[in-house]
Amino acid sequence: MQNRSRAFLLGPLLKGVSRSFYLTLSVLPAGMRDPVGVAYLLARAADTIADTSLIPPEQRLELLLSLRASVNGTTTDDASIRRIAVEVANQQTQSDEKVLLESLDDALAVLAQLDDADRAAVRGIVTTLTEGMEFDLRTFPDERSGRVAALRTLDDLDRYTYLVAGCVGEFWTKMTYAHVPGALNGDPATLMENGVRFGKALQMVNVLRDCGKDLRIGRCYLPETMLNETGLRAEDLLAPDASRRARPLMFALVRHTLDHFRAAIDYTFAIPGWSLRLRLACLWPILIGLETLLLLADNDDWLDPQKPSKLKRGDVYRILARSTLSAPSNRLLRVWFDGLIARIEVRLAR
Repeated sequence: MQNRSRAFLLGPLLKGVSRSFYLTLSVLPAGMRDPVGVAYLLARAADTIADTSLIPPEQRLELLLSLRASVNGTTTDDASIRRIAVEVANQQTQSDEKVLLESLDDALAVLAQLDDADRAAVRGIVTTLTEGMEFDLRTFPDERSGRVAALRTLDDLDRYTYLVAGCVGEFWTKMTYAHVPGALNGDPATLMENGVRFGKALQMVNVLRDCGKDLRIGRCYLPETMLNETGLRAEDLLAPDASRRARPLMFALVRHTLDHFRAAIDYTFAIPGWSLRLRLACLWPILIGLETLLLLADNDDWLDPQKPSKLKRGDVYRILARSTLSAPSNRLLRVWFDGLIARIEVRLAR
């Protein structure tokens, strides 16, 4: 395999595989960029392994667990990394994903170069994220089986959102304390909890936005207990009239998500206005997430994967421009946040 430099891994390759998240990474304070970037690359590689449906689920799980062991340093077997480069990379249609999988040795080398505290934090977040991917592979049927399975309860959904996103809020908070002293004001326990809820808010947006697409690969993250309350089964969500019938359930989960976003907003206001980069890194996903919820609440066909609730590129650029001007002002941000939440709640009250 070709050796690739740290600069390439944390520059062009990271930008190629992280898509919109690269916007957030690019404004992070300097000390946070390397550990957050390495964590993202390793988690992205793991996610690609878990999502490569041309490979049987049991084989994906084996490769995922071997990558986790390599990240944690509990194995020095290079054969597993070579297997990923061959068996998974060759199945990729996106060139950046292929390059990432072929560069895992180099990414692990960058991980080894981090200081002890950062390396331990990156290992912890990648372990938890891969536990979420393992949960998917063990819970849901093979994508090609034609079957659909649902999570059982709202608690199961809450646990899932922690494993795949809430833990990122924890990691982010640890990195902020370590690399930007004084950039978080308030009780550390409350800030950690709000950081977790921040991540859960963003994942709930993904769950609701991508529900129609996920259903078609056999995955229903909408809890079975909530489906039962509306007289629905997971399989019913594939019917032409499913968006209308399941709308009350979607609205209930949007309200649940808004509660998490309120915690995310509190988290952002705990960052002083002078820490502009850190504020922007929090503002962008919150604002994009809230505007996506607004689209969802207005989407009569929200379960149709051909009609996704997705912001246009111009809307994203508008958010970036306006937030850069508003970021230092709590008053301006509060008006913006409250206005978005109010507009969503008006839709939910219809």
